[in-house]
Amino acid sequence: MQALLRAEARRFANTVIWSVAGWRAAWASEKTLRQWTLVNAASAALAFWLDLAPGERALILALGLLVLAAELLNTAIEEVVDYISTDTHPKAKKAKDCGSAGVALAALAAGLAWVVVLVG
Repeated sequence: MQALLRAEARRFANTVIWSVAGWRAAWASEKTLRQWTLVNAASAALAFWLDLAPGERALILALGLLVLAAELLNTAIEEVVDYISTDTHPKAKKAKDCGSAGVALAALAAGLAWVVVLVG
C-alpha cells in the first residue's frame, strides 16, 4: 500500500513539475498569455472588491481560469502545427484558427458572465 501511495505521490509531483514547466515556457514566449493573465488579475481583484455572491465570484474566477487554459491549449496547438511543418497548409490554418476561436469563445463567456453579474 505504501508503494502505491509513493507511486501516486510521484506521479502527482511529476504532473505539477510538467505543468509549471509548461506555464513558464508559454509565459516566456506568448504575449497573449501574459495579457490574459493581467486581465484575469484585474478581473479577480474586481470580483473580490465588489459585493458579489459567492457563486457569482466563483463563476468569474473559474471562467478567468478557463480563458487561461484555452490560451495554453491554443499555444500547444500552434507549437505542434509549427513543429510538424512551417509550410502553409489549409489544415494547419484551420487547426490554428480553431484554437484561436476557442480562446475567443472562452473570453466571450467570461465577459458575458461579468455583464450578467453586473446587470443582475
